[in-house]
Amino acid sequence: MSAVHLHIADGIAEIRLDNLAKLNAFTVEMLQQLSSHLDRLDRLQDVRCVIVTAEGERAFCAGADINAWGDLTPAEFARHWVRDGHRIFDRLARLSKPVIAAMAGHAFGGGLELAAACDIRVMAPSATIALPEAHVGIVPGWSGTQRLARLLPEPIVKEMALFGRRISAERAHAFGFVAEVSATPEEAARSIAQAVLGLSPRAVEVSKFMIHAGRGEDRDAMIEALGSSAIAASADRDEGVAAFRAKRKPAFSGE
Repeated sequence: MSAVHLHIADGIAEIRLDNLAKLNAFTVEMLQQLSSHLDRLDRLQDVRCVIVTAEGERAFCAGADINAWGDLTPAEFARHWVRDGHRIFDRLARLSKPVIAAMAGHAFGGGLELAAACDIRVMAPSATIALPEAHVGIVPGWSGTQRLARLLPEPIVKEMALFGRRISAERAHAFGFVAEVSATPEEAARSIAQAVLGLSPRAVEVSKFMIHAGRGEDRDAMIEALGSSAIAASADRDEGVAAFRAKRKPAFSGE
């Protein structure tokens, strides 16, 4: 059975795709499980870093299982499959903790979009990335033409989406899309994650929000999150809450 597993140990969470028979392609159930895991992770203070990986070495993720969407009506395909997947991948991109994709195999279509939603990527030398949607008569629907276009040069995205070409790990690294090419991507990702454990979690979280706000990743929400974080630490906020509960007029100090 296809699944997305979550394992947490020593401050590091691992999200693992497990649909080996379909090259770890996403099913409806897998999207739902990923969404549930992300909701849980954002509330766990003891989790400091997240690794997204997959079973097997042939494919990190081949995208979306055609059997999951092939029979949907146009309205169902647009309203549910595409929008739900986009929403969940956006949720991953905006996770308050740093996220590393460990890609032992190929990342195609939705699999590449999943990797793009992570903060950095580690890739095996033999792995490739691609946007093969045009081969089956569709277009990238989970941020392939949006988030990827911010992370890769436009001609490279076009090379994949318009011409159906694969990009090697070496080229992806040269373009800065991949942080490291390693024969053991999971080990390399875990080494990076271990280093995160020695950093200030609040500084890491706020830095991620600031970077995302700067590049336009849900900018409005990021700006409001930063402002709310600052005001939540103020004496005025404590006084406002205390006055409301005591049913009295607040005496703000501006601190």
